[in-house]
Amino acid sequence: MAEAQNIPAGATTSGSIAVAAESTVATRMSAPPSYEVADFPVPHGREEEWRFTPLERLRGLHDGTATADGGVKVEVSAPEGVTVETVGRDDPRLGRAGKPVDRVAAQAYSSFEKASVVTVPKETVLGEPIRVGVHGQGGVSFGHTVFELGAFAEAVVVIDHTGDGVRAANVEYVLGDGAKLTVVSIQDWDDTAVHCAQHNALVGRDATFKSVVVTFGGDLVRLHPRVTYAGPGGEAELYGLYFTDNGQHQEHRLFVDHGTPNCRSNVVYKGALQGEDAHAVWIGDVVIRASATGTDTYELNRNLVLTDGARVDSVPNLEIETGEIVGAGHASATGRFDDEQLFYLMARGIPEQDARRLVVRGFFAELVQQIGLPDLQDRLIAKIEEELEESVA
Repeated sequence: MAEAQNIPAGATTSGSIAVAAESTVATRMSAPPSYEVADFPVPHGREEEWRFTPLERLRGLHDGTATADGGVKVEVSAPEGVTVETVGRDDPRLGRAGKPVDRVAAQAYSSFEKASVVTVPKETVLGEPIRVGVHGQGGVSFGHTVFELGAFAEAVVVIDHTGDGVRAANVEYVLGDGAKLTVVSIQDWDDTAVHCAQHNALVGRDATFKSVVVTFGGDLVRLHPRVTYAGPGGEAELYGLYFTDNGQHQEHRLFVDHGTPNCRSNVVYKGALQGEDAHAVWIGDVVIRASATGTDTYELNRNLVLTDGARVDSVPNLEIETGEIVGAGHASATGRFDDEQLFYLMARGIPEQDARRLVVRGFFAELVQQIGLPDLQDRLIAKIEEELEESVA
């Protein structure tokens, strides 16, 4: 079953649409964005932003009972010319891309001791990616990382999460005018890990931001990618791939804030689910404010259910305050294998098990190709094949 809505240029919509810069967020959030934990009430599960999340599996991140008693091993490999710094909480570069929007993000912001700032100087074009390995070593940890690109700089960042533990973090991406940044965030945690993170991107004038979020591991993963624009002409592409297995809860909550004229965004997230109590949640919020004339935006979520017992909640939201746009729309669909595709492949002599694998690989191929790093793409394809062994073998 699918829902889709396309709004051509010049069209308008009606509904409850906020006009203040932060009030739109508050329409679906229990409190306005803030750096202070006390500004957010302890969630009880009935709030709009928490109603899909099993709070008891957050290990105390939401109510203040989780204390920093663990750690992570962070390794950064950066090409020549990139500056990697460890800074204190008073560094003025922290928090510029956006405030925490829920209690867990605020807890992470108030709890980290040192932050990492990775800087790519203006007009620097990196030939190799910046690779950041985050390996959980058990216990509870909090973190904060800033990636900053100067004007007309170009870079690729790969953040690879592995290991075990309970992790809450904020990650900022600050793009100068004309900069180009591609970020690949991989969640390949052990089965017992918990990971909550808010990703804030501030996109400068005529800058291009691409995010590819890949989620496989973890008992509970809850990610909150957010984009705002600092000047006209900015572009944001948000891609996501998730494979939700037996008992896992994977939640991706996106927010794109179009408050600047002539900017573009495109969101494509795809997930596959298998096993009893596998639960995926996708929330896509896009706001086009009255000042954001010339906006072009679209968001899409597709889910493929491989076995009985899996559940998907997919909620696209689009709020428009001006009719002077290029276009806007959204679509969401959840379903099982396409029997016609299977029949086509099997009729040509391909065994059913191999045919099913081909269908799933084709389902994800569009997103894997967005990464642009052959070694990483091969690794993710192998991981998808490994996951498929459990459902179609």
